[in-house]
Amino acid sequence: MAEVKLHFCGGVGTVTGANFLLETGKLKIVVDCGLVQGTKLDNEQNRKAFPYNPKDVDILFITHAHMDHIGRVPKLVHDGFNGVIYSTPETKALAEVMLADALSLLTREAQKEGLEPFYNEQDVKQALDIWHMIQYHTITPIGDSIQVYLRDPGHILGSSMVEFRRNAKRLVFTGDLGNTPTPLLRDTEPLENTTYLVTESVYGDRNHENREERRSKLAEAINKSLAQGGTLLIPSFSLEKTQVLLHELNDLLLEQKIRKVPIYLDSPLAIKVTEIYRAMTQSFNDDAKSEISGGDDIFNFPELHNVDGGEESQTLDRTSGPKIIIAGSGMSNGGRIVKHEKIYLPDPNSTVLFIGYQSVGTLGRAITEGAKYVQIGGETVPVRAHIAVVSGYSSHKDSDHIVEFVETSAKTLKKVFVVMGEPKASLFLVQKLKDLAGVEAYHPEQDEVVTLDM
Repeated sequence: MAEVKLHFCGGVGTVTGANFLLETGKLKIVVDCGLVQGTKLDNEQNRKAFPYNPKDVDILFITHAHMDHIGRVPKLVHDGFNGVIYSTPETKALAEVMLADALSLLTREAQKEGLEPFYNEQDVKQALDIWHMIQYHTITPIGDSIQVYLRDPGHILGSSMVEFRRNAKRLVFTGDLGNTPTPLLRDTEPLENTTYLVTESVYGDRNHENREERRSKLAEAINKSLAQGGTLLIPSFSLEKTQVLLHELNDLLLEQKIRKVPIYLDSPLAIKVTEIYRAMTQSFNDDAKSEISGGDDIFNFPELHNVDGGEESQTLDRTSGPKIIIAGSGMSNGGRIVKHEKIYLPDPNSTVLFIGYQSVGTLGRAITEGAKYVQIGGETVPVRAHIAVVSGYSSHKDSDHIVEFVETSAKTLKKVFVVMGEPKASLFLVQKLKDLAGVEAYHPEQDEVVTLDM
């Protein structure tokens, strides 16, 4: 039996920075190449050399277009990678706008520190030039007796589980697993005859509200905020979270479960991503497709105002009356949401509603953990606004549902590697998988190398 070496180069002991290397004998394959995100110290981490030579890498597979999975792809190219990149068509389309936006941000941050950005526009262009697209449920031979098959995890538009097949053995990288059922996307596909599994664990120690409960909590938070006459701020990730939120707001307005007020989408990136979602609905679930075919533009309604220019964004805080502002970043660690929070956090009539995971060290994490004062732009800002959290809108599967997912292939699994989570969540999930799914689960360490028989 042939041996495959699996290197855990990133995404271990942390939620972000996914990066895994496979050595199959004749090929070196990387799965995901993401940014480490959360604190300013991560800039230094992201500048570091890869623990392998990018020139030696033959193929890069991308599971989806979130920056913690694609953010260092141009650096890989900059450092010498000239192989082939594979993903779904939707992931490539999203990656193009995500990487362009990230380059602008990285350039500004580097200039503040008197440094050069760790990749440039040419590196992004070269990455896209060597980026090839493959569809779900197609068998793609890549050499060294290996075939690749993509499954839909239902995480974001175009996300995929990457399944490597060799010698009747199957190694699956889940990327991130969707919080099924979602308002927009299809359900997570089950595993089949999987031998080895590398899975995320963002919510490995927690469970979400169900779909009806999260919609009810969203409506309650909105109505309570508007009744106080204040502003509702929603920090939201530009990719997936914002599109789900727009869809939910559209439905709540149509059902008259929330009152009509101006809703401002203050994010140029989210506006661009939404256009891609509108153009690529083939991965949507049947309910969402039915709404669209019935004439409902689920990402556009009379109360919604797209705010693209910076000057218009500056005027929002001078607009009187109740309103909702949706802006990035989702963890309040940058972007337009921060300037709004600086103004509205001291206001007891306003509300900040968090609907996504907040990494350790981020402003969002500090606020949701009950900080009475936070630092924004060098200033100490009191937190007097109401703080609300609705975890059910996470695009990650929760603890119980990860176990159910793994159980679909429990009879054939030799080992499950639990990664992409805070250590507490990953270790909790390891034990839970052993106890409930009856599988051999393991939490690897950073830079650990394991040998697989396949």
